[in-house]
Amino acid sequence: MSDMSAKKSKGRQKVEMVKMPNESNLQVTFSKRRTGLFKKASELCTLCGADIAIIVFSPGKKVFSFGHPCVETIVDRYLTRNPPQISGTMQLIEAHRNASVRELNMQLTQVLNQLEIEKKRGEELNQMRKASQAQCWWEAPIEELNLPQLEQLKMSLEELKKNVGKQAEKMLIQSSNPPQFFAGSSSNAGGMNLPFDPNNNAAVFNPNNMMPHPGYNPGFGHGFY
Repeated sequence: MSDMSAKKSKGRQKVEMVKMPNESNLQVTFSKRRTGLFKKASELCTLCGADIAIIVFSPGKKVFSFGHPCVETIVDRYLTRNPPQISGTMQLIEAHRNASVRELNMQLTQVLNQLEIEKKRGEELNQMRKASQAQCWWEAPIEELNLPQLEQLKMSLEELKKNVGKQAEKMLIQSSNPPQFFAGSSSNAGGMNLPFDPNNNAAVFNPNNMMPHPGYNPGFGHGFY
């Protein structure tokens, strides 16, 4: 049932050769087809050494032209029906110009091919980005998330806020109460008798120092209060 209800792609459809009613589609199609036409004309000039002139008026009444060696020369030759009479010097100039134009046409063809490659690469990267967003849905824009995803994201952010608050409070307490260290003295603890010798690292026990001071009542027979 799910296979039958799934949307099937119609594939690439053949464009009907009639004027497009949509103005936006018309402009886009004109731009693409004009670029393709000029590209094919450039390839024809480069491969065959042909002289070509193309003049195109857009739907917006803008003029575009392509010519080899130039549009004016080709149009004059077409109107007069006679080849141009040029001297030896002009022939050299024309040959140099043609060589430069052919080189530029070759460069243009390479740039256009590279552009097509980069476009395909961009499409592949876009598909990879969409696949990554499908797996890591929280990286997608907020507007593209559904209600369950938004609720889960909200809970995660609240939990993160709590953890950050606890860590900040812990660091604040540690910074306000630094640890205190008590330095020892080399003297005999202000005259007090200790059961060991503080100057001796071995800390030898001395039982004589455990005797109470005179007047000291340990409180035998008396309760402690």
